Amino acid sequence: MQEYQRKQLLERVGRDGSTVGAQIPEAIEVQGEELDLRTFVFEIKRRETIPPGERERVEQAKRNLRRERVDRLTLIEDNAVSYERGEALAESIIGIDRALNALDQLDPVDLEAESKRQAAADTKRWTKFLKKALGHEDANKRNRR
Repeated sequence: MQEYQRKQLLERVGRDGSTVGAQIPEAIEVQGEELDLRTFVFEIKRRETIPPGERERVEQAKRNLRRERVDRLTLIEDNAVSYERGEALAESIIGIDRALNALDQLDPVDLEAESKRQAAADTKRWTKFLKKALGHEDANKRNRR
């Protein structure tokens, strides 16, 4: 594989939004075992939340997928494969990323903590706006000098 081709593949894998429109692979070999990835992800997502009995299974699958992603990315980074194999690896990495995104969205959100964080951010923005609108922000800058 040429150096510019390798860089293109790495850029494609690392690009923000690379998973937009990407398909989760039907099946993928992860750590030497065949995983029906698409079926697994849709089965878990259909439930909207991860049942307590399934949580460890999902967490283990996520760890394995992340490990497999690193292994595949390393093959491209080390230029250890042909360009054609690199393209296939890049597509599979993007598919793994898509599956991980779907599984990560199922993690429970601490609504109380999120609400407090939002309220604090709103208060900070409002205070900053009032200081600026009332001219206190400019006065504070002049007094510091």
